[in-house]
Amino acid sequence: MRGGTPLTGDFGQRLRHLRARAGLSQEALSHAAGVSVRALADMERGRTRGPQRRTVQVLAEALGLDDEEAAGLEKSAALGRPRPRTASGPAAPVALALPRDIQDFTARGPALARLLELAQEAGGDRPAVAVVAGQPGLGKTAFAVHAAHRLAPHFPDGQFALDLHGMDPEPTTPRDALARLLGAVGVADAAIPAGTDDRAGLWRSVASERRMLLLLDNAVDEAQVSPLLPGAGPSLTIVTSRHSLAGLESVHRSDLALLRREEAVELLTRIIGPARVRAEAQAARDLADLCGHLPLAVRIAGQRLLSRPHERLGKLVARLAAEGRRLDGLQAGSLRVRAAFALSYRQLPLDSRLFLRRAALAAGADFSPETGALLAGLPYDDAVACAEELTDAGLLQSDAVTERYRFHDLLRLYAAEQVADEDGPEARDAALDRTARWMLRRATAAALHFDVEHDRTAPDPQTAPYPQGDPSPHGDADPHGDPDPDGAPTGREEARAWLEAERAQWLAALRRAHSNGHHRQVLDAAQAMHWFSDLNQHWEQWVEVFQRSADSARALGSRRDEAVHLNYLAWAHNLCVHDPHAALTSADAALVAARDCGDGLQEGWALGYGAGALHRQGRIQEAHARLRAAAGCLASQDSAQARLAELTILNSLGTLLRQAGRAAEALETHRRSERICRAGIPGRTDELIALYHAVARQQIGNDLAALERWAEAEPPLRQALAAFENAQMPAWAGPARLDLGQVLSAMGHPQARETLLAARADLVTLRSPRQAEATAALTALDEATAAR
Repeated sequence: MRGGTPLTGDFGQRLRHLRARAGLSQEALSHAAGVSVRALADMERGRTRGPQRRTVQVLAEALGLDDEEAAGLEKSAALGRPRPRTASGPAAPVALALPRDIQDFTARGPALARLLELAQEAGGDRPAVAVVAGQPGLGKTAFAVHAAHRLAPHFPDGQFALDLHGMDPEPTTPRDALARLLGAVGVADAAIPAGTDDRAGLWRSVASERRMLLLLDNAVDEAQVSPLLPGAGPSLTIVTSRHSLAGLESVHRSDLALLRREEAVELLTRIIGPARVRAEAQAARDLADLCGHLPLAVRIAGQRLLSRPHERLGKLVARLAAEGRRLDGLQAGSLRVRAAFALSYRQLPLDSRLFLRRAALAAGADFSPETGALLAGLPYDDAVACAEELTDAGLLQSDAVTERYRFHDLLRLYAAEQVADEDGPEARDAALDRTARWMLRRATAAALHFDVEHDRTAPDPQTAPYPQGDPSPHGDADPHGDPDPDGAPTGREEARAWLEAERAQWLAALRRAHSNGHHRQVLDAAQAMHWFSDLNQHWEQWVEVFQRSADSARALGSRRDEAVHLNYLAWAHNLCVHDPHAALTSADAALVAARDCGDGLQEGWALGYGAGALHRQGRIQEAHARLRAAAGCLASQDSAQARLAELTILNSLGTLLRQAGRAAEALETHRRSERICRAGIPGRTDELIALYHAVARQQIGNDLAALERWAEAEPPLRQALAAFENAQMPAWAGPARLDLGQVLSAMGHPQARETLLAARADLVTLRSPRQAEATAALTALDEATAAR
């Protein structure tokens, strides 16, 4: 005995004496040992009489005890621990001990820190409960076990782990689980009540007196878990489940996310060693991506590579790159990604299984319940219920704002496999055809909200892009109407929102209609879309849309339709993907088709689009000649469509003149365009003409700027920008904002910098080539400011 350490067997008294001898406060010993102040206080007051061996060890190290004193402290703790039930044989092992912790556990720092806070806060009448939920393969059990080992010193009365077998055909009942828990804390079999409620009451009574940690792994639902939760006392319960267990009240939730890419690579590194990862760093990153950053998939890939020390990472990357073989490649011994998904899938009701696998056929990164309902052949309300159930089961992820859902990449592959296994090709094709027909009709009807022939204004009078112009040559392009009038978008805002949200789905429908030979549907949809496309000129998909519609026109043998849609395609090449060479090819083909069928309007547009492509290639004289020819062709026609086309050609011609250094001629050309707008065009709304007028005003402002008449240039540019913003046309507002910013910069206006910054942000979003021009204007402004 050193320094008068008492020989009494009372652990609390002995601990208090040793702490005082060491000159440590409870707070100091807590910090040194990693045991909470509350747990130390409970030990010293005798509320905790027999802490676990690991807790005693860290306390002895923090107190600086020699071997004899450490042994004495352990002996006094052992006297206070519950005695295991004995039989005629040797002593029974500790029941429900924590599983082995994995040494290569990676990431999850914030979630672990929050559990540590809960452990330190737990006490008295506030038992803490943490629910760890999420999709299969996130590593919920590994996280909970690792956390339990880390937190063990805070719970000296024991740490217990119980698998509730939530994914089994017959999960553990609360009655059986309570019997195991009571037995683990030393209650004899004969003392365990027969009924579930009585067992739950006894368990709550026993647990309220102990500072212990309870891990309930793989829970199936709230009804299974609730009777097992302590009602009072300083305990912490960690529950893991693939289901959200949303019905559990007053619990902390740790919804684990996918690993970040660097965390997935770090996990791989810890499994196979840093040397192999350093040798193939890019392959390691690619492997993490192919695993979808899912911890189980990364672990399986790592274990597979660990068992094959001479196999290169790149070989496994090549195997997993093929989607059809990816799930086959993600297995190592008994570890299989497919098996993890199958456990959840087999537990689903039949309708939810159907919804899950058919939803895997949806195009794009996410899908709506509407799409899922169509693919599964379910009523909409039933589809919503299935989607919510699958979200609670961790098999789908819901969007934070909109009613849309998404798969993890690997889970989508698994669900698609079930389509092949359970439905077959005929049912699959029928689901896709049904969905494509519905989607294409809805998309056509929604796009017609922007067609001027339907008294709506989404015109294309923009000058620099050489717009599409001409409204539908077929009149009403939607002979069948919306497939669900009661649920259809009721105005432009709703139509725009639907078309943008379902872009991938209706584009897939267009592809399917084209490949199945439904060429009239393709033409009608593209014709309706061409006005809407002006609002989203930065979408590269317009090239595909109008390429397919031009092909469909050709398949139908209509040279006029072919000319129309080749002109739309030339516009898309010019503006959406900035490929003037492809644009010129399309415009020349449109010109031939227009002349073949004698359509002067399409001939004028083809000349204008070709001029735009030549201009972008730097072939200025040829562009000028085509614009003059286009203006002459259109001037001889009397239709309202020809007048709108003439406005566009005049604006384009003026722009070309200005860029050729002939700003005064450009100004007169654009003022001629303005005079036509002010005179009005029969059969066209004032709203439509106002937008053409705004384009003319923008170009007049640019002409005045080229003449260095800065003060005169500002008002028309502000007017044009306001008009484009009011019409919600960002593809037009961005360039107009840049033009205004350059004028303000030349004037030394205080709003110049903020206007240029906003313009550059707009142009970056639009992927416009003019973003470099905005950056150069900002640099020049900064240099001029610094020189003052």
